[in-house]
Amino acid sequence: CDSGFAVEIRELEVSELASKQGTRLEKIKDFRDLIVWQKSHELFLRVVEDVEKFPKSTAGRVISDQLLRSCGSISANISEGFGRHQGKEYIHYLIIARGSTTETMNWLIKVCDLGWIDMDEYHKRESMVIEIMKMLNRMIGKEMKGVS
Repeated sequence: CDSGFAVEIRELEVSELASKQGTRLEKIKDFRDLIVWQKSHELFLRVVEDVEKFPKSTAGRVISDQLLRSCGSISANISEGFGRHQGKEYIHYLIIARGSTTETMNWLIKVCDLGWIDMDEYHKRESMVIEIMKMLNRMIGKEMKGVS
């Protein structure tokens, strides 16, 4: 997005920061610096492209809406949790993001079974979802260790 809100993805810089400190939130100043947010945002952009090709029927509109809501909720909850900084509230939003990731996978399976996306696109989205899920699981685990 060229709206001034756009930020260059700095995966290498973020990875270096993460390896130099105990908690990533110490140095990462903005949710957009989180690789998991970047990946979930990219998934959302790809899903938006996908739903534009869905049938213009009632089912197409309803399923498009559900898929967009669940997928958009992933990055939204990551960013909202980041705004809470750390602790139990942060973990709560990461867990919600993880649930939205699972829901998104559910809808992707359905639209693939309906033939609305081909297997190649499905596998690309599935791979993105699995990567996001693994990242969220690691983040939740690390945060829970810090809260106990």
